[in-house]
Amino acid sequence: VQLQASGGGLVQSGGSLRLSCETSGFIFVNYAIAWFRQAPGKEREGVAGIRGFGATFYSESVEGRFTISKDNEKRTVYLQMDNLRPEDTAIYYCARRVRNYPPMLNPQGYDDWGQGTLVTVSS
Repeated sequence: VQLQASGGGLVQSGGSLRLSCETSGFIFVNYAIAWFRQAPGKEREGVAGIRGFGATFYSESVEGRFTISKDNEKRTVYLQMDNLRPEDTAIYYCARRVRNYPPMLNPQGYDDWGQGTLVTVSS
């Protein structure tokens, strides 16, 4: 199982970025994939998730600004981030959900993680 996150960078407040998570090694449509982020000195937090059949979930802090989507043929999950704020600065990770009992955006439900991509939002 492999997940490869990309698309991070430096952007001004109010700007946009699109992250990509390319996957391999498992039946893509059978698993939920989520994006998490971790800022310096803070715990890893769930940002957005998408189930195999397409249902989406968002944290309150990003709902209305971020959009998660996927392309089953490309085995890729995207995170479109609009109206970015300095507090969105973090390393963003994608992960595959392997347990159903924690809530969707709880990192304890995920065992397979990508390497992370840094998003920096300047004020």
